[in-house]
Amino acid sequence: MESERIRIGEKYYLLASALAPRRRTTLLNDSDAFAIFDPAGDIPLTGLETYGLFYRGTRFLERFELRLNQRFPVLFDTASHTDGSELITHLSNADETVDGEVVLERSVISVVRRKTLLDGTLYERLQLHNFGAQRLGVDLSVIFAADFLDIFEFRGINRAHRGTHVDPLIANDRVRLGYLGLDGLARAAELVFDHAGWKLSGTQADLHLQLEPGETATTEMRAECVIGESPRATLDLHSALGAVQARRQTWSHDFPEITTDQDGFNAWLNRSLADVTLLRCVGEFGPYVYAGIPWFATIFGRDGLVTALETLAFAPSLAADVLHTLASLQGRESSAVRDEEPGKIVHEMRHGEMANLGEIPFQRYYGSVDATPLFLVTLARYVERTADLVLLEDLWPAAMAAMEWIDTVGDADGDGYVEYCRRTERGLINQGWKDSHDAVSHCDGSLADAPIALAEVQAYVYAARSGMAALAGRLGRDAEATQWKAQAEELRDNFNRDFWMDDEHTYALALDGDKRPCRVVTSNATHCLYAGIADADKARRVIERSMRPDMFSGWGIRTLSSEARRYNPMSYHNGSVWPHDNAIAAAGFARYGATQQAEVLLTALLDMAMTLEDRRLPELFCGFPRSSEQKPVPYPVACRPQAWAAASAFMLLQSALGMRIDAFERRITFSQASLPSWADRLVIRNLRVCDATVDLCMSRSQWGASVEVIRCDGDVEVLMRR
Repeated sequence: MESERIRIGEKYYLLASALAPRRRTTLLNDSDAFAIFDPAGDIPLTGLETYGLFYRGTRFLERFELRLNQRFPVLFDTASHTDGSELITHLSNADETVDGEVVLERSVISVVRRKTLLDGTLYERLQLHNFGAQRLGVDLSVIFAADFLDIFEFRGINRAHRGTHVDPLIANDRVRLGYLGLDGLARAAELVFDHAGWKLSGTQADLHLQLEPGETATTEMRAECVIGESPRATLDLHSALGAVQARRQTWSHDFPEITTDQDGFNAWLNRSLADVTLLRCVGEFGPYVYAGIPWFATIFGRDGLVTALETLAFAPSLAADVLHTLASLQGRESSAVRDEEPGKIVHEMRHGEMANLGEIPFQRYYGSVDATPLFLVTLARYVERTADLVLLEDLWPAAMAAMEWIDTVGDADGDGYVEYCRRTERGLINQGWKDSHDAVSHCDGSLADAPIALAEVQAYVYAARSGMAALAGRLGRDAEATQWKAQAEELRDNFNRDFWMDDEHTYALALDGDKRPCRVVTSNATHCLYAGIADADKARRVIERSMRPDMFSGWGIRTLSSEARRYNPMSYHNGSVWPHDNAIAAAGFARYGATQQAEVLLTALLDMAMTLEDRRLPELFCGFPRSSEQKPVPYPVACRPQAWAAASAFMLLQSALGMRIDAFERRITFSQASLPSWADRLVIRNLRVCDATVDLCMSRSQWGASVEVIRCDGDVEVLMRR
């Protein structure tokens, strides 16, 4: 199979099949498990393409295909439930001929496949109906196989040794496909069939049915992902589906109802909400939101924190979950192999065989320089949004440990800037959000040497110090409040001196190990506006610079200017467009009063979503210029769904509205608010501020926008500022 390797780090790749982008896929997801199917609801045998049933970093089923009378069924349609909890596929029989004569016309037998995924078990119900005038014999076959590949094997890592496949075990109503890993864990895909007539082998299950005219027959099966001696599932599809939907309904109710008079925007927002909800999970370390499918279906510190910030104005409970979980995983010791230090926030966690064996360092890996200050930023903004001093007191020790890391290990040379330098040769070279190996360069294209001080990381540290000063004041810790406020102001002054590129009207990407500025124009500068470290006059220039054609593609702001030496619109970080990056830029613009430019970014990402049939924004897309003849160009191995891409819709909207919520003052403020040109009316229902709930209606006016409070239960003030 023709393939190419797309480098995202020195050692860790995404293996991109040349055929995969040509194929449509559908998916189900639940916490540590996800399944990717073709449009007919099958898992086809395709090698290293990411079809399959995956659980805790391992593919348990590489094949799960349905045959009807020894033929592929005819596909009519496949659709997912609005919350992604169920996949429904409509099929029928194909034409059957004998010696050139049709003996059974197509579309006589209806087949409906219904699937859901819960707690590592895939449930499926097959319903067959005979619409013909004669009694029909129907043969069902399910063909299956299990390879137990680690998710990193799909990313291009070849293993010298693998575990041992166990001979299939067939007993009564089930087939067990087993594997004993080199990590000592026994893994198994156990397939269970509820109809007594199934005939089972190690590769196939067959069932013969007789259907009278108008008769319906139903059978169920499930595929259980078993690690060790985990208990077997006992639910049927109906019960499992009810459990998944109840969980997602609870999470979706955290969000207010937001509608406009623009149907496309409503569809995009609803899809975004569904994606954020389906990526939320309850794991062994508590509730969280996983980063994305298929590559990042696990805990990522940075991704969870950014997703929490993007949704904070509307659903602060997600941020509370993220903060609690990351505090429980905070670094406790110094470990070079994990890039761990006391107080540092975890980068990612993996559960597969390769992680367990240490073949990759990501079982619990801390190679992220920005997650720790972002933890503090999220905590400060969460408390402002909710007035939740109970959570603040609970997490104060974790916050103090994070501040200690920033002051000591994070700033190892004591120059006031937080830098990174990996401690293990097997870790990530670059440890900001642009973590591909070639993401930090000088204007001549040469790569920067570590230790590297990224611009946005200093901005996050500024926001962390400022936010912690405010929190300390809330707790009566005046000495810490005074110290952190002074440190923040000193950092701001030094940053605006050392990182500013006056000729380019923006901030340098980074300072390298020799304290030389990386003089390239990137989207990182917009994160500095989001954090508030930029001087006002410099912020205005950054906004203008970011919207020039070399940066703004028409679909969004590029990660790297098209005039830069390393620009490549098809790269991962050197010229691509990321929705979450644009959401942070929009929030930065709005912070400095440029809500109209934030509206431009909101509209660009909406236009991009409208080109997609399912309205699901990908992790990233290529940075080619927008034209009337060309839709946005997809990146071939982008995650869809991706949490911070889905959540970007909420931050983009908040930014265009200039919206801020101060729970201590019980106040909602709209500054320089304007409705986009494509919407005349926006309604937000059940927006919660402490114990109050408010419904708001915004309408276009000659001054930009007006707001009307149409319902208010409790004490909350709504202000409009021009």
